[in-house]
Amino acid sequence: MGEIDQRVLPLVVRIERAAPPERTDALEAAAKAVLTLLADERSVSGEWAEDVRAWETIGIRKVVRRARGAEWRRVLDLPGITVRVRTAEVRVHPPVPVAAWPRDLSRLQVSGTELSDSAAPGEPEPAVPVLWLNPELTMSAGKAMAQAGHAAQLAWWGSDEESRSAWREAGLVTAVRPATPAVWAALVGSGLPVVRDAGFTEIEPGSRTVVADAPWLRQGGFRPAGWGPLRHPSP
Repeated sequence: MGEIDQRVLPLVVRIERAAPPERTDALEAAAKAVLTLLADERSVSGEWAEDVRAWETIGIRKVVRRARGAEWRRVLDLPGITVRVRTAEVRVHPPVPVAAWPRDLSRLQVSGTELSDSAAPGEPEPAVPVLWLNPELTMSAGKAMAQAGHAAQLAWWGSDEESRSAWREAGLVTAVRPATPAVWAALVGSGLPVVRDAGFTEIEPGSRTVVADAPWLRQGGFRPAGWGPLRHPSP
C-alpha cells in the first residue's frame, strides 16, 4: 500500500512559552481527545467516518505536534475537536494521508515536545480507567501522549455499548500514571489491552508502552471482530 493511502491521526498540544501544560494533564488530554473523536457521530457515520475507517484498517498511528500563539489559532480553524484537561489543551483532527498533511499542521514542530509535572499526580479515582505507563521506558511528552492515545483507543475497542455509554456520561475521563515495576509485571500478564509500539520514533519496535485498565476490561471486556492489527490485544 502506498504512502498516500496510509493515514495518521494528528494531535496538536498547545504549549505557550509563559504557561506550558503539566505533563500528566497533556497525556490525559491526548487520551480524552482520541476518545472524543472516536465517539463523535462524525467519526461513526458522518463526514469523518470514511477516513477513520481507513485509518483503523491500516493501524492507528498518531503524531503529536505542538503549537502556540498564531499557530494555535490557525489550528483551530481546521476541522477537529479541542479537549481541555486542567492545564492542557489538545486538538485532535480527523485522520489525514501520511503524505498530504494540511499545511497549517505540517509546518508545526513534532520533535522535542517535552513537559514536566510540578508535583506528582495523585491516586486515580477508583472507577476511572487508568492508562499505566511502562516504568522502564523513557519517552518525550509527545511520544507518551501518542501512546496514551493508543491505550485509550484499545480500551474503547474493548468496551461494549453499555460501558461506552457510562464512560461518555462520565466525560471520557482517564488517569495516566507510571506503573511501578511490580505493578507493570502483573499488568502485562493480566490479559488487559497492551500497546506495542511500531518503533517509528524513540523506542524499539514491539516495546510495550502502556496497559489500559478499567473495571469492565478486568471482567473480560468486549472483543469485537474488526479492523487493525491492534484490535485484539496480543497475549
